[in-house]
Amino acid sequence: MSREIKLIQSIIEKLPIREDTVVGAGDDCAVIDTPGDMQLLFKTDAIVEGIHFTGDHPPEKVGYKALARALSDVAAMGGSPNSAVITIGLPRDYDEAWVMGFYQGLNQLAQTFGVAVVGGETVCSPDRIFCSVALTGNVSRGKAVRRSTARVRDAVFVTGELGGSIDGKHLDFVPRIKEAAWLVKHFDVHAMIDLSDGLAGDIQHICRSSGVGAELWGAYLPVSRAAKLRARKGDTAKPAVAAAMTDGEDFELLFCVDPAEAVSLKDKWRQVFPDTPISCIGKIIEQPEVLFKDQNGIRPLRWHGYDHFQ
Repeated sequence: MSREIKLIQSIIEKLPIREDTVVGAGDDCAVIDTPGDMQLLFKTDAIVEGIHFTGDHPPEKVGYKALARALSDVAAMGGSPNSAVITIGLPRDYDEAWVMGFYQGLNQLAQTFGVAVVGGETVCSPDRIFCSVALTGNVSRGKAVRRSTARVRDAVFVTGELGGSIDGKHLDFVPRIKEAAWLVKHFDVHAMIDLSDGLAGDIQHICRSSGVGAELWGAYLPVSRAAKLRARKGDTAKPAVAAAMTDGEDFELLFCVDPAEAVSLKDKWRQVFPDTPISCIGKIIEQPEVLFKDQNGIRPLRWHGYDHFQ
């Protein structure tokens, strides 16, 4: 278990909740009970200069990414976004044009997904630029898809392609809000998460939360062209499969469904989302560990997801 996960678990154990807390810390979003047919989703996410973006990245893309990350978490719960509050930390000698570009990218994405930006905070940051986005959303009562409800024998699916996001995708990915809404409307999605820390790490979140294990199939991983190209660049490059497992910031959906629905799901998906691939990459198993199967056989997964504190 990574230092980051250990720290988060230690914090979660001591957090207070209320009677209206349906899902607290430890999932993609919190779920708060409200009167009526809908429940409230609540999420916060942050980006930090030098970690999630650099000074060479266009500010419009940085602002876009700041909101898109939180939108991806709402998608992972099967919900729709609502309102956002933005906190940004800037140096004393900030570049006003950069800040305006940042909000231009953020605002354009907000308009695309019907998000109201309703306030925030601007503070001085002596070291580097950072931004935290707090986002609310809605989900039909009792329909939030959690990480903790995967079932043994479930088929494990992933949208899109994996790996190589550093070559641009991490700045311009489209949150899978529409795809997730379609999934939960037409299929019984048992568990779901968005891929922010890499497949190797995020499948562990589902397994740990659900008390199960998984077997992943290397031959069926949808490795991106960017990951394959980077693998050819020399001795310091990752093998393409390793990149698909560990690169992070793919922001695709990883989800579990009954295996009896797998063929129907793939057929219907192609009709509705012909430009977005979907792949069955494994299955949920009872043994509480993650296994990897390739031409060399089946063995415990040796790769790990991204850890902020390594």
